[in-house]
Amino acid sequence: MFSSPRRFDRATALFVSLLAVAFIIATFDVRAEGGGAGGVLRDGAQTLFGPVQQGVDYITRPVVGFIDGVSNIAGLRDENDRLQDRVRELENQLRETTAMERRIEELEGILALEPPQDLAAITARIYSGGPTAFDHIRFIDKGASDGIVEGQAVVDEDGLVGRVDQVTESRARIRLITDPLVSVSVRVQETNETGVVTGQGGEPLRLDMFRASEPVREGDVVITDGSRFPQGIVVGYVESTADIEVNFALRTTVIPAVRMSQLDFVQVVVGWSALDGEVEEQELTRVPPPTVDQGVESQ
Repeated sequence: MFSSPRRFDRATALFVSLLAVAFIIATFDVRAEGGGAGGVLRDGAQTLFGPVQQGVDYITRPVVGFIDGVSNIAGLRDENDRLQDRVRELENQLRETTAMERRIEELEGILALEPPQDLAAITARIYSGGPTAFDHIRFIDKGASDGIVEGQAVVDEDGLVGRVDQVTESRARIRLITDPLVSVSVRVQETNETGVVTGQGGEPLRLDMFRASEPVREGDVVITDGSRFPQGIVVGYVESTADIEVNFALRTTVIPAVRMSQLDFVQVVVGWSALDGEVEEQELTRVPPPTVDQGVESQ
């Protein structure tokens, strides 16, 4: 029931020993010129573990720097991607603005265009091309309900584009003068001599003059002569100087005045038909019938 005296003595001795050690440490702390035991222990710990701490710092500092560098690179990449996206966005806006400005300029030019011979014309927009690059046709957003019929001339501010060859109620198809199926009777403005230009696809137009008496020179202006298209529309410019060949034939090439790849708005000349040119041509070539007086004299 009672604790043994030996066990009690051991506990008491341990307690007394710890109390004595605490007293000694407190006394040493007071006499250590204000440094204290805590300071001495700290100094000792720093002396003991200082090299170890420096070694650890030497090893871990590059690792920490590398990790920070990786973090910075990742942030810079994100910022670079964001800036590149913004640049692309601004470039797209610039292209759209440039295209819109060009379209406005072309529309202003078309609206300011005076149709040949003060004929009535309708402004239309090209909304589609042919299925392939070999199809020299364009589709416009105006049709029969707007007064468009087959055979009418199509022009822009630079010159002759082609002719209407198919019409629906609200749409029409244009066959360009570069199409091999299209031939245009023309006159060389500088010599006043006539000929025919024919489309050659992607090549310049071919000019044939079978009754020429004078050569043509590079840069001469070629215009419509009024037989199948209204008179005086610029078709193109002579590409190469050419002289008369055998049988008074002259052949060279003509660069179209219209940039077909940049067509956007055009005008359809609705106040004139190819039939008008045919009638006019027939009237010029028709032999007048003899008068009554001529008949009497012939008798």
